[in-house]
Amino acid sequence: MPKAIREIAGLGPNDLGDEILTSTQPLILRGLAASWPMVRAGIASDREGDAYLRRHYQGATVGAMLGGPDSAGRFFYNDDLSGFNFYPVHAKLTAVLDEIIAKREMNPAPTVYVGSTTVETCLPGFREHNDLGLGGRDALMSIWIGNRTRIAAHYDVPDNIAVVAAGHRRFTLFPPAQLKNLYVGPLDFTPAGQAISLVDMLKPDFERHPKYAEALEHAHSATLGPGDAIFIPSMWWHHIEALDPFNVLVNYWWRQSPDWMDTPTNALMLAFLTMRDLPAEQRLAWQEIFRHYIFEADSDTAAHIPTTAHGVLAPLDDDGARALRAQLLKKMNR
Repeated sequence: MPKAIREIAGLGPNDLGDEILTSTQPLILRGLAASWPMVRAGIASDREGDAYLRRHYQGATVGAMLGGPDSAGRFFYNDDLSGFNFYPVHAKLTAVLDEIIAKREMNPAPTVYVGSTTVETCLPGFREHNDLGLGGRDALMSIWIGNRTRIAAHYDVPDNIAVVAAGHRRFTLFPPAQLKNLYVGPLDFTPAGQAISLVDMLKPDFERHPKYAEALEHAHSATLGPGDAIFIPSMWWHHIEALDPFNVLVNYWWRQSPDWMDTPTNALMLAFLTMRDLPAEQRLAWQEIFRHYIFEADSDTAAHIPTTAHGVLAPLDDDGARALRAQLLKKMNR
């Protein structure tokens, strides 16, 4: 069975310190957003939660995903991974909310999901009364709205705090080291931008995915209710189930890195182009080069070189990053 996630209670929206926001382990923050008007409305009833969203909505189009009843709420690939079991639409949020209400008594119901929509764009004024203090971090605040849905296990590069604003959600997390046991699908053809585990975590097929049994030995899980929050560290895999006919999640993403840094995913994709198909001995040589210059770099790495000649070995800043990016683009544009 998955392990419990460490829980912290008694904190309010403005009580988050660096001990929490820089944690390398997941944390459950019970009741963190219990004072939010959105949370109180959702606890009163689904219709009051729905009405609270509508009061802030001013007509912006949102992206939504729609799946048939046979999907059982799981947004995933089709059988041969050539497409998906849902289709995307752009619609008014009010139309999506109407669809959720209309289908709430169906079992199984078609799946309706608005994912990763910027709060300020979609719901002006919402953040004024429903927000977290993150110590000055420049966090992207997004909202997720739907009925009973399942989001396959994936990782995000930024750190993440997710707040259950209405309904209940079950989170199952895996440390980054479990990548090898999660049977990850395509990297460049994904349901929503991030590569996902191909394991059906509610009905795992251990004959097809035998190594998933080891991943489960390292899994962490918790069910959150309205006002509860979870801190998910960067690169932790997470599978999310929305358990009720009406669910709202608000999350914050931020990175512990300068703005000029590109996503490491770009380096991974470039490595496919430049290293993955090298002979084995050459790959080992490059593994050592990356260990020396990247993964174990310290003050001694370039200590034998005059400071004026450090070049890319020197700490980067905005100007240095811009120059390096220009060099790379020039080299690749052939």
